[in-house]
Amino acid sequence: MTKEGISSVLADGTVYSKRKNFCPFSTFPPEAYVPILGEERVERLQKIAQRVKGLKMLTLNASAQGGGVAEMLYSAVPFLNMLGVETEWKVICGSKEYFESTKELHNLLQGKTGSFSPERRQIYLSTLKECAKQNLIDYEPDVIDVHDPQPLGLNRYLRRPGQTWLWRCHIDIDKETIEDNPGLWEFFTEWAGRYDAAIFSAAHYIISRWPVPKFIIPPFIDPLSEKNRELSQGGIDRVLTKYHIDPRVPIIAQIGRFDPWKGIDRTIATYRRVREERKCQLILAGGLAADDPEGERILSRVYEDTKNDEDIHVLNLALDDRLENHREVNALQRAARVIMQPSTREGFGLVITEALWKGKPVIGADVGAIPLQIRDGDTGYFYQTSRKTAQKVIYFLENPKAAETMGKRGREYVEQHFLLPDRIADYLMAINMVVSGAVSKEVCEVCTECIISFHPWIKLSKRKRVRFL
Repeated sequence: MTKEGISSVLADGTVYSKRKNFCPFSTFPPEAYVPILGEERVERLQKIAQRVKGLKMLTLNASAQGGGVAEMLYSAVPFLNMLGVETEWKVICGSKEYFESTKELHNLLQGKTGSFSPERRQIYLSTLKECAKQNLIDYEPDVIDVHDPQPLGLNRYLRRPGQTWLWRCHIDIDKETIEDNPGLWEFFTEWAGRYDAAIFSAAHYIISRWPVPKFIIPPFIDPLSEKNRELSQGGIDRVLTKYHIDPRVPIIAQIGRFDPWKGIDRTIATYRRVREERKCQLILAGGLAADDPEGERILSRVYEDTKNDEDIHVLNLALDDRLENHREVNALQRAARVIMQPSTREGFGLVITEALWKGKPVIGADVGAIPLQIRDGDTGYFYQTSRKTAQKVIYFLENPKAAETMGKRGREYVEQHFLLPDRIADYLMAINMVVSGAVSKEVCEVCTECIISFHPWIKLSKRKRVRFL
C-alpha cells in the first residue's frame, strides 16, 4: 500500500487492483451521496449494480496523472468495487515519440488539417504491439474498458473469447474531419469497429457509420472528492498565501491543462481589457499530463506572454501528491470571482463542471460539449470577443449578487446532470445491456442510427471548424 494521494503506479502499469492488494486511493460509499442526490437516485444506482455484481472489469488508459479521464477514474474505480464490480485500472507505457504520435492523432480527430503520417502510424502500432507482449492483461476480466485513442488499437492484440470490449471517447471528435480524410477514416474505423460498443459524451460526437452499439453518457465529478468538497476560508487562504496571491484583489481564473485548444490566449486578452477598467488579477493554473507532450511548449509560451505582468499568476501545479493538487485546485476555484474556459475545442470540460459546482459564474466557449453545461445567460456565458467578454467579467465583479445567482443555477444544474452516482448507474446499465446481448453489433449493422442515451438529449448546432493553434 502507498500513502493515499501520492502518485504511484506499479511496474506493470497497475494503478488500482484489489487482486494485487494495491488500492492506494478510495472514495465514499453510495450511501454518503444520499444528502446530495436523495434516496431515490442512490437506490436506482444500487438496483442497477445488482444486475452486474460479480463482473470483473479492467480499465485501460494512457495516464494516471492529469486530465479528466484520470480524474474520473480515481473516484469511479474504487466506487465500482464497492458496488460489487471488481474493477482494476492499468495505464499503458509508451515513449515520448509514441505520445507525440497519439497527441497528433488526437488533434487530427478534433479538426486539425493534415494526415496521420506513415511514420506516426508505425510508432503507434509498434508501441501497442509491445504493450501487448508485456502481459498487460494478466488475468481474465469479463469487460475491458478502453479510454480515448491512445490504447484504442490494443483490442486487436489482446482480445480473448467471451470478453466484452468497450471504447470510451472523451474528446471533441469531429465527424466531418474523419469522413473527409479517407486515410484517417480507414485507420480509425478499423480499430473502433473491433469493439462491442462505443460510449460518447454527447450526441454530436457520434460517428453513426460505425456499426457498433452507441451510448451517450456524459462525464461527471465526484462532489465528495478532495477537489470538490466544501473548504473553509482558512483552507482557501493558505493556498493563496503559498502562491503569493492577494485575496483582497478580485480574481479571474482559468484552471486546467496547458493545451493549445484551451483558449488561454483568449483569457489573457480578456483579463487585460478588464484590467484597463478594474483592479483585478488573473490565475492560470494547471498541470502537465503525462500523455500530452505539447504541455511544456504551451506553458513556456504562457510564461513568455505574461512575464511582465505581476498580476498574472501562472501556476504549474505539482502532480506528485494528487490530493494536495486537488486541494489547491479546489481552493483556487473557490477564491475566484469569475472562472473562464474559452476553449477552441473541448471534449466536455470537467473544469467547467467543477467551477459550476462551486457556484461560480463561468464563461466558456460555444464549442464541443460545453453547451451541455453552460446555457448562455442562465448557467453561464459564452465567450464572444475579448472586449465583449471583458464587459461580462466587469459586470460580475461589480455585481456580486448577480454572480451568486448565476452560480447557484450552475450548481443546481450540475447536481441534476453530472454527478458520479448517476453517471455510474448509466455506465453499469450500458455494460449490462451489452453483456446480456440486449444490444449487439448485429443489430447495429442493420440500424446504424440506433443510439442509446440515459441523459436528456440536447441537440447542439453544427460546430464551426477552428484554426489549430
